Amino acid sequence: MRNNTKITIAVLAAGALTLGLSACGSGSTSAKADTGSALVVGATAVPAGEVLDYIKENLADDAGLDLEIKEFTDYVLPNTALQEGQLDANLYQNVPYLENFNKTQGTDLVAVADAYLPPMGVYSRKTEDIAALPDGATVAVPNETTNEGRALKLLAASGLIELRKDAGVTASPADITSNPKNIEFKELEPAQLPRSLEDVDAAVINSNYALDAGLSPRNDSVLLESVKDNPYTNVLAVKKGNEDDTRVRKLVELLTSDEVKNFIEQKYKGSVLPVDPS
Repeated sequence: MRNNTKITIAVLAAGALTLGLSACGSGSTSAKADTGSALVVGATAVPAGEVLDYIKENLADDAGLDLEIKEFTDYVLPNTALQEGQLDANLYQNVPYLENFNKTQGTDLVAVADAYLPPMGVYSRKTEDIAALPDGATVAVPNETTNEGRALKLLAASGLIELRKDAGVTASPADITSNPKNIEFKELEPAQLPRSLEDVDAAVINSNYALDAGLSPRNDSVLLESVKDNPYTNVLAVKKGNEDDTRVRKLVELLTSDEVKNFIEQKYKGSVLPVDPS
């Protein structure tokens, strides 16, 4: 049974408001690196929290790692808390998101290990074929910059829309050059997307929120990202300067172990994919 701390948006909203003031002035302040203390890792509940729970309950003691997990319900606060030293590491984000967060928020967070790939998918209560979306369909997408770009690129790969050739990871609806079905895009908080399925024709949902809502990316999506050359692998991140923290290195070893790979394969059955550390 979990005995982790769950951090909600309401509880940490005040902390998020301080990021703009603290990020620029805290670049020389490292998160704690006391190898005798617990390693505090922030994560979204699924799959990151479940993967870390498995490590804590089955592998950490033998490795001499005291692991404390704090769960978050959004994508901003885990990085805010990491930058401010409330966490030693976090697990939930991909490199494009991390790099954009550093650029826009003035943080200095770095990835230390690839963990797994949670493919983004399109879900619908109204059609089983993405090509059958009606003219004027409403499609909900994440309102967060890089995840919105990721969602639009997925739709473009299916042929539903076309994007400007130079549209990068921060692509937005303004970058759409062709929209033959006149799709209307509804931008929502990523966590709200599963609940929007009753109100829209389709929604593009990150795997962690899909899984948390009882959806199977492999079985329930009408369109799923390809794993080939996919840049959206989730990574373990730390504040720059703490890459060689002994506790972090221990967690990296466990996170990339055969035991964790097997756990991911057996639990998620293709809805989350382990990453070869090589």
